[in-house]
Amino acid sequence: MMVYIPWVICSLLCILFIVSLYYNIKFAKVIFQMEDDIGECLDILDEKYRSLSKILEIPIFFDSPQVRQVVQDIKAAKGSLLYIANRLSSIEQLPSTEQEQEESINAESKKNS
Repeated sequence: MMVYIPWVICSLLCILFIVSLYYNIKFAKVIFQMEDDIGECLDILDEKYRSLSKILEIPIFFDSPQVRQVVQDIKAAKGSLLYIANRLSSIEQLPSTEQEQEESINAESKKNS
């Protein structure tokens, strides 16, 4: 009877190893897919950021408050796109404080004003 105990333990450990290996591979595939999706999203955000930058370089000839508000909203959207892209691309870095993030967005908005 004592002779079979090491074999039983070894068999159970092998089964647990195989189950663990299965889930490790499964989760690795999910992580790689998510990494690819984030990369695609960053490319789209970069494209939209450049598009908004080109639009904001064009001088406006209408002095209506509504038009100025739309321009300010576009500048805010541009800053938001930059913020989102920076957050997605800096996953490996330590998260910064909310105050630093707001200062970065405000600095970008003032720079573009």
